[in-house]
Amino acid sequence: MAVKVAINGFGRIGRNVLRAIVESGRTDIEVVAINDLGPVETNAHLMRYDSVHGRFPGTVTVSGDTIDVGRGPIKVTAVRNPAELPHADLGVEIALECTGIFTSKDKASAHLTAGARRVLVSAPADGADLTVVYGVNHDKITGDHTVISNASCTTNCLAPVAFVLNDAIGIEKGFMTTIHSYTGDQRRWTRCTRISTAPAPRRCR
Repeated sequence: MAVKVAINGFGRIGRNVLRAIVESGRTDIEVVAINDLGPVETNAHLMRYDSVHGRFPGTVTVSGDTIDVGRGPIKVTAVRNPAELPHADLGVEIALECTGIFTSKDKASAHLTAGARRVLVSAPADGADLTVVYGVNHDKITGDHTVISNASCTTNCLAPVAFVLNDAIGIEKGFMTTIHSYTGDQRRWTRCTRISTAPAPRRCR
């Protein structure tokens, strides 16, 4: 039986999650809901045409308040307060909190209030029951953990490498530099200005 999942926030991470589920052929995960404040058609357009990953390898259709990526209609809502999402009605078991806004246990727990059984926050989360990096400590998850943080993108890049090095030879201290991608709260023009930039001559004095 497939686990029913809701995605809150259909930006870079939310769309990546849905695309990864489809491209991997996972049939044990069913996305039943997407919550994002943008129009349904805009969300579908951004799913179809991805400036980083290319075109979606399938058909994305819109019908009313649903998006279909080839696995049946996914209900799309535009609700600001996660506590008011229809998780209970849709039988949501895991809410994926991908907005970057509800990043504390108290705020993320609104999904539990709405009826989800567990919440996975796609960012560092203050007070989370557990912070997990897959491949490092995902085996520590238990049924008692209801709000779990997936840590930061930087941590997910660094921790697996550091984990192996520390096990093999030990780490006394370290230094790292992050080149971070631009984020959803930075202004965009069309889909992705920085990838669509064309060089032009300029006089410098």
